[in-house]
Amino acid sequence: MLREKGLAEEEKIKEIERYVYHAQRQIDQIQRRVIEGETIPHNEKVFSIFEEHTEWISKGKAGVPFELGLRVCILKDQFGFILHHMVMHNQTDDKVAVPMVQEAKKRFSNLNGCSFDRGCYSPYNYRELNKLLESATLPKKGKLSAADKEIEYSEEFICERKKHPAVESAINALENHGLDICPDHGTDGFDRYVALAVTARNIQILGTIIQKKELRRQKRREKHRLAA
Repeated sequence: MLREKGLAEEEKIKEIERYVYHAQRQIDQIQRRVIEGETIPHNEKVFSIFEEHTEWISKGKAGVPFELGLRVCILKDQFGFILHHMVMHNQTDDKVAVPMVQEAKKRFSNLNGCSFDRGCYSPYNYRELNKLLESATLPKKGKLSAADKEIEYSEEFICERKKHPAVESAINALENHGLDICPDHGTDGFDRYVALAVTARNIQILGTIIQKKELRRQKRREKHRLAA
């Protein structure tokens, strides 16, 4: 019992020391920023002392310039199921586009086309994604050349881009069903919670499909009953 109490006390001391370190770091950064006028490098900033993996996410949207949390990338099929997801620890969209498709194709070999956000673009991604997919709809950043305009203004490209908002609806659905706030702690807890949320969303989509099929079956039965 005494040994157990000693271990508990050691853990409590470690926790207090961690908060002392955060306080010292914060005092140092305030001194440098406010008194000395120094700009604190982004990689030195900590946005949460409780969940240290929290990142500053620049949204670039009116009314929501930034968020605090972690980015999550998802790949959704035409039926609404999420085929693959990735929690982006210190990663941007352009770093995960190719790995997302590579991992998804390992399980879904018939994946032959995909639409991406503009933030996923890089010359490397453009080359590699066109090797992996028959159709990689990847808008370029910045000013378009005449050749780029011919591609992006084509009927096929525009048609594929119109399907892209469906991914945004899947992201909103995940947020509306609990993923806007993660109750688990640490990076492992966050990764686990996201995986469970994706699984729950896919089960929900499956349940919706089953319900619709059953409703159609009931309508056919009622139609035959009335006809008889």
